Amino acid sequence: MSKTTGHAAGRRTFRRNQWALSLAQLFSGIGIATGFAVGGILAERLTGRTELAGFAQTASILGAGLLAVPLARVAVRRSRRLALSLGYGVALAGALLIVGAVTAGIDLLFFLGMGCFGAATAAGLQSRYAATDSAPDHLKGSAMSVVVWATTIGSVLGPNLSEPGARLGRALGIDPLSGPFIISTVVFACALLCVLCLRTLTAAPRADAAGAMGVLPPSPHRGGTWQAIRRSPGALRGLLAVVTGHMIMVSTMVMTPLHMDHHCLGLELIGITIGGHILGMYGLSPVFGLLTDRFSASAVIALGQGLFAISLVLGFIDALGESSFVRLSISLFILGLGWSACLIAGSTLLTAEIDEAHRVPVQGLSDAGMNLGAAGLAALAGPLLAAGGFAWITIVGVLVLVGAVLASLGAGRRSHHTADTAAMWNGARP
Repeated sequence: MSKTTGHAAGRRTFRRNQWALSLAQLFSGIGIATGFAVGGILAERLTGRTELAGFAQTASILGAGLLAVPLARVAVRRSRRLALSLGYGVALAGALLIVGAVTAGIDLLFFLGMGCFGAATAAGLQSRYAATDSAPDHLKGSAMSVVVWATTIGSVLGPNLSEPGARLGRALGIDPLSGPFIISTVVFACALLCVLCLRTLTAAPRADAAGAMGVLPPSPHRGGTWQAIRRSPGALRGLLAVVTGHMIMVSTMVMTPLHMDHHCLGLELIGITIGGHILGMYGLSPVFGLLTDRFSASAVIALGQGLFAISLVLGFIDALGESSFVRLSISLFILGLGWSACLIAGSTLLTAEIDEAHRVPVQGLSDAGMNLGAAGLAALAGPLLAAGGFAWITIVGVLVLVGAVLASLGAGRRSHHTADTAAMWNGARP
């Protein structure tokens, strides 16, 4: 095969895979957002306990965190196509399990279904990297951004299907809040069909990156991965921004629909609020990418943390008096912007500061930390809401935010101290 023919085949593979991944992300975004919009309310009604409402999203996020590593291993040992197909297949089964559990009134089965539902999130996270596998080096950033934008479309549309989903549930003779998960089942099946269309590169995979469905390089030891982060204050700052930002965003997002429901704000308003939040998460992601390149990742992380502070203050004010749809919508939109800034800038800083041998394992560790940390805080959010109302959700968010800022400043001071010590020793040498 000539070099020109090989390049043409590579471009065709790239375009086909880009379309398949983008469509899969669009469908997956619809399914995830549709279920998330009603999951907490459904859990409260099924169990009769407000403090357990947060465990619906907790189970989903925990499932995503626990399934991320096995799916990554499948991608390394077999193929991206199989890993992503398994992810969406498990999510589809989870959505069906949720419908069955609600119909039968079995709460433990419901939470198990929510855990399987989280496989769609794990597959979506892996899809971002899959988008760059078959992309030319000069198009890798653009390839990933297209997939992120596809997520935007699906995720904004999803919450607004809550009311149509409820009507579907009533038409089928099941609990109306189960209806949105019927929609999730259908769109996860569509996502599964899309990733089955992914093509394998004909060229052998490179040692430094995966082919489209190729084999990734062997992962370093886990201890070595963590040591690689600890050796780099910049990488630690990036990891803190990504993990704590996700924790704050998820714990606030999952409790807001319940807070609105308690104040008699209906499903339609809840769907609009969550849709606006997800628009903030993804819609301006290219802008934060440009700001990161133009200024610095650290500056954009600081911007994101400032946006988090504004959002949490607005949420706290809303909790003190009569709840306002407009105020909560603005708060959650800003919350999404803060998450986007911290995710993009933090991921960029983390990747840039880590050597190539540890880069992929560190990215996996970051994804696992995001989901497991968010699962822990979301589990705490339900009892907090039951005990002290939505104000306590925002207070805990502020504490996490302050902790992240202080830890980042501490990492920076250690970096300067290490640099000064090295300079002193170098100056003392004969």
